[in-house]
Amino acid sequence: MADGELKGRVAVVTGGNGGIGLGMARGLAAAGAAIVVSGRNAEKSRRAVAELGKLGAEAVAIEADVADEVAVNALIGETVERFGRVDVLVNNAGMNIRKPVQDLTLAEWRQVLDTNLTSAFLASRAVYAHMKRGGGGKIINIGSMMSIFGASFAPAYAASKGGIVQLTRAMASAWARDNIQVNAVLPGWIDTELTTNARREVPGLHDRVLARTPAARWGVPDDLSGVAVFLGGPASDFVTGTAIPVDGGYSIQG
Repeated sequence: MADGELKGRVAVVTGGNGGIGLGMARGLAAAGAAIVVSGRNAEKSRRAVAELGKLGAEAVAIEADVADEVAVNALIGETVERFGRVDVLVNNAGMNIRKPVQDLTLAEWRQVLDTNLTSAFLASRAVYAHMKRGGGGKIINIGSMMSIFGASFAPAYAASKGGIVQLTRAMASAWARDNIQVNAVLPGWIDTELTTNARREVPGLHDRVLARTPAARWGVPDDLSGVAVFLGGPASDFVTGTAIPVDGGYSIQG
């Protein structure tokens, strides 16, 4: 990636204090963007901001419940008040509750859908007017392999991530005239805190992932940094409504 490719741009990354979100934030920061990290764990956010600062980025943390309309509007409002603009939104905040459908409560279903899907709607809606006024912007929604495949142990998560792809297409269609590009990234099996729990809860998952992935390894968060810079920068100005797997070839296997 080119040094300074995103200089002067401001990026908000929800769930940006760890895992995939932090990997993407590192890429955006290294390319010159100022970063707003949004997360609910203040200590993790503090560490993330310190790490991004070492890359030369101006970085701040703003605590927000991404499933709460008032909190999300405040997050974007505070970002614009501080930096005067918002150019890139990464809707990365997510969670999973691993249970088969028959064991999932309605409250658990709603919690996963609100955290993974409704949050992306709320944050995207909140940045729209600011991006339009600024002449354009980039929204990057984080899907999953579960946007493509079914999984008996993740019905709510899969529904939310399938919804992310369709929300991406709807917003891309609606906002192209405003020079706002909206795309989704579909991470494969990335070694994060979330997938550490998955390996503990789903017997044999680690070996099955390795056997299916042509790259013969699990991904790491920094594997997402390049696609973040591409989709967050001028190189993707004519790319919108896509869903790009970053999975070491996992999804191309029969």
